[in-house]
This record gives sequence, structure tokens and C-alpha cells, in this order.
Amino acid sequence: MLEDLDRRIVQMLCRDGRMSFTDLGRATGLSVSAVHQRVRRLEQRGVITSYTALVDPSQVGLPLTAFVSITPIDPSQPDDAADRLAHIVEIEACHSVAGEESYLLKVRVASPGDLEVLLQRIRAAANVSTRTMVVLSTPYEGRPPAL
Repeated sequence: MLEDLDRRIVQMLCRDGRMSFTDLGRATGLSVSAVHQRVRRLEQRGVITSYTALVDPSQVGLPLTAFVSITPIDPSQPDDAADRLAHIVEIEACHSVAGEESYLLKVRVASPGDLEVLLQRIRAAANVSTRTMVVLSTPYEGRPPAL
């Protein structure tokens, strides 16, 4: 559980990971050194796990997003699909899910042809069947958690 002040710091960093300790201090009423200590503690506790740049996928040549659910062909095989697929860079996220499928993958590629090739690679690497939903538009994504 987070203290209210730590929660505010995390919320601000989720909106702007490059926010300076000075600006965080102004917004919270803390000194720069106190903010720095709190952020360092949040990092050490694993609350803040990384800082990253968000890019527009279409601007970097990856306009096609799809969700691919996977199901093992042989249900008795070990549940190691996530490990078998970890090397495939087109997979942006891998979620273990309840239901008929075992995992839900979020993938980004340049074209429908690239998606077809990627699906073949996923099936071969993990010995799974796939079901694919192509994203038509994304009204919002990457929102900070509701703290």
C-alpha cells in the first residue's frame, strides 16, 4: 500500500517520467532531496520498475496491431509458451488468461503479410493454435493506473 504522498509522486511520474525532482518537489511541497529519497525508495521496492519513451507505432513503421490468443495443441505439454515466445520482438505483451485460450499476445507489425508470417512463427515456436483479432483503431492506450 502506498502513502498518499508516494501515490501522488507515482501518478505524476506515470504522466511524465521525465519530471524533475524540483518539479515533483514543487507539486508535493517536499524538498528536492526528500523527493529524490522517496523516488529511490519506490524504485527499490519495485513500485517504479522502469522509465521508458512511448512512441507512435505508425511513425516507426508498425501500423498494424493485433491481439493473438494462443491455445496449446497438446494440452498435456508443459505450460512454457511464454518462454518459447519471449525472443519474438513483435510480441509487445504476453498475458496469461483464464478461459479457453492460455495466453493473449499483443503484437505490432508493418503489414498483413508480416502478421501472417508472425503467426506462423508463433505457432511453430510454441506448438499452439492461434486466434487473431486485428485492431482497427485505438481510441486510447497506455493510460496510467488508477491509483
